Amino acid sequence: MSSTLHTTVRRIAAPLTALVLAAALSSCGGDSGSSSTETKSITLWMYPVIGDQAASDAYWQKVEKDFEAANSGIDLKLEMQPWANREEKVAAAFSGKKGPDVLLMIPDQIPQYVTNGSLEPVDDVVTPDKDKFLPAAIPGLSVDGKVYGAPIYHTVTSTMYNKTILTKAGITKPPETWDEIKAAAPKIKAAGFSTLDYSASPEASLNLNFYPLLWQAGGKVFADDGKSVAFNQAPGLEALTFLKSLWDEGGIPKSALSNGNTVADSPLGKGQVAMAFTSTPADAGTVAKTWGAANIEIGTPLTGQKQVGFGLPGGLVLNAASENKDAAKKFMSFMIQPPQLEALSKASGFYTPRTDVKAPAADATAAKFADALQYAFPGEPNPAARQVNSLLGVEIQAVLTGKKQPQQALDDAAKQANDLLSRQR
Repeated sequence: MSSTLHTTVRRIAAPLTALVLAAALSSCGGDSGSSSTETKSITLWMYPVIGDQAASDAYWQKVEKDFEAANSGIDLKLEMQPWANREEKVAAAFSGKKGPDVLLMIPDQIPQYVTNGSLEPVDDVVTPDKDKFLPAAIPGLSVDGKVYGAPIYHTVTSTMYNKTILTKAGITKPPETWDEIKAAAPKIKAAGFSTLDYSASPEASLNLNFYPLLWQAGGKVFADDGKSVAFNQAPGLEALTFLKSLWDEGGIPKSALSNGNTVADSPLGKGQVAMAFTSTPADAGTVAKTWGAANIEIGTPLTGQKQVGFGLPGGLVLNAASENKDAAKKFMSFMIQPPQLEALSKASGFYTPRTDVKAPAADATAAKFADALQYAFPGEPNPAARQVNSLLGVEIQAVLTGKKQPQQALDDAAKQANDLLSRQR
């Protein structure tokens, strides 16, 4: 999947069969000519964030029943959508001023639809509970200081270690900082293993490989105004130099050049790599089959100049073309309350975006991942974020293969990215 959520979710759930486009492009719920005493209809497009079909059906049927019971006069119409062709379907709906009243989005999708006027701000929905959300939840769903998404779940990535490899290398304390990784790499290589998992395919999401290193170095992808990039400044050079040095020393598997954020059948999954720094709970479940659950250790995100990891919220957004915005906002407010979020967390395996809602972890490993939520950063939303990802990914691969030096590659990518951004103003 091209977006980060797609990358994360594809590890735990297969896409559903595509729905008929004609049905999907139904007009926004409601009748502008209806009186206040008539039932108002709102439509929700939801995606398979709950991988188990039976659990998904049960959860959303209860949501529909409970919401309508608490809000007489509002008819909630739930339409389950597949991940497949999601972007095309949403874009087609919005371009025709149609589609659902409410739908699910993640941070990197929102800016483009804010720019073209397809989304309505929902600050009034989240403001009453704003101080009860995780640090990244509200900012990750905001653009230019306005909130466009009501958070309903949160993802997280963190560092995962193969204890068997560390033991064979004589390492008793798992590396938690860049300096500790550099010190451990020669020992791990001498034991016959690679140190760090990395996904260098240009198609891979940089939110799951290079960007966390950039943030740990104190850098940013985009300038504060979003009109230019900043990854070719000193922190970016520090991050790419760190990566290149590990590569040159054999600390990263050569197969990384074609690895696209996958775990199964990769050197990491096969037990040939000591650690990964953007692992998900689903990844831990995958490697448990080859490493053995007892050999997995979960830490917090790595520390360079600062400690930060990647994790983003999923939120409900409001279609600006909705004819029943007040009713839609009532539903969004309903969905961000503790009962709905706790039940969604239990059913989906994702984490709750609220600090005052503690859904029981599925197991001890999932509980350890939850410790990383305080360090989660949702990325840097920008209408051109995905194109910039592709441009920079190619240049990073050129560095690893020895075709370019780190600064040259970063500058070349920055020139292309800035040209792109200037054309989109």
